[in-house]
Amino acid sequence: MHTVSHHTLDELRRIRRRSNGGMRDRLQMVILAMEGQTAPQIAQAVGSSRRTVQDWVYSYNAWGLEGLQDGRGGNRRHLTNAQEQQICEYLNRTAADPHQGVRRGEDLRQWIQQQFGVLYTLTGIYDMLRRLGYSWLMPRPRHAQANLAAQEQFKKNA
Repeated sequence: MHTVSHHTLDELRRIRRRSNGGMRDRLQMVILAMEGQTAPQIAQAVGSSRRTVQDWVYSYNAWGLEGLQDGRGGNRRHLTNAQEQQICEYLNRTAADPHQGVRRGEDLRQWIQQQFGVLYTLTGIYDMLRRLGYSWLMPRPRHAQANLAAQEQFKKNA
């Protein structure tokens, strides 16, 4: 397989020893390709498909080590700590207000998109709320004009 020499074999081996699992496997593919093995041989050696080997070697040829980074997202945060603190302040400030408070995950998702330009999934919102110490389940709010005395009287007479 053709490889572009962004790094020497010794450099790649040193980087591979310090890398995590996924990056280690991708570096091994590039190292084997630089040693002259074919894509089917590399695929068999690393337990992957021929096409996967070709894709990762192509990415390394085009972008170097950055091409071997896994770009699928994952558990990285999309907001800074300061932005998450603003979310906490907003939730605390509006919690008691029946008209303005956040009652659904979708409400908070839309607010975050408007404020910070970051689009979360509902699952991501629930994970963030749990991480920040909030519960996404809460009792139904009481109406601001509810007459609690009349309600208690009704309960006693019913």
